[in-house]
Amino acid sequence: QWTPGNIYQLNGMVFVRSNAVLNIEAGTVIKGHNLGTFSTNVGSLVVCRGGKLYAGGTPQNPIIFTADVDDTNLPDDVGIYQRGLWGGVVLLGRTTINGALDVSGNAATPKYEVYEGLPDLTVDGEALLRFGGTDDNDSSGVLRYVSIRHGGALLATDKEINGLSLGAVGRGTTIEF
Repeated sequence: QWTPGNIYQLNGMVFVRSNAVLNIEAGTVIKGHNLGTFSTNVGSLVVCRGGKLYAGGTPQNPIIFTADVDDTNLPDDVGIYQRGLWGGVVLLGRTTINGALDVSGNAATPKYEVYEGLPDLTVDGEALLRFGGTDDNDSSGVLRYVSIRHGGALLATDKEINGLSLGAVGRGTTIEF
C-alpha cells in the first residue's frame, strides 16, 4: 500500500510480479530514478503478467508518476517539454497476440512477446518482461486519474517506454482519466 504521506522512488526497473498486488492511494507521488543508461537500469514500474496495479487517484488528488528531479511543488521546475528523464509505467497482460517478433515467442503456444528493447529476463522461473497468453478478459488492475510526467528514457537505441506502455492488456483492465 503506497500512501500520499510518502514519496516513493523507483530505483531502476521495479516489478509487480505475478500474483502480487500494488495499491496506490490518491495523491501519492512516485519518482523514477535511473541507475544508469538503458535496459533495466531505467527507473520504471512494470506490472508483470498476473500482477495487479490499483492506482485510484481523484480529480483533486491524482497519482503522479514523474522523474526524481521533478519537484512536484514547483510548477515547470524541469520544464513542461522535458522528456526521457525516467522510463514510465508498463502493464504486461495475458491476452492473445497474433504474432511476435521474438522467434521463440512466435513459435510458442500461446504466443508471447518480450518488451521491445529489453532482455527476456527470468527470475525464480517467472519471465518478467513477457506479455501474451489466452485470457482476453485478463485484468492488470485500475489506473484512474494518474499523471505520468517526463517519461520516455531509452531502453536501447530507438527503444523506449513512452510514459504508459501496454502489452497484451486484457479488457478487464480499467484506465480512466
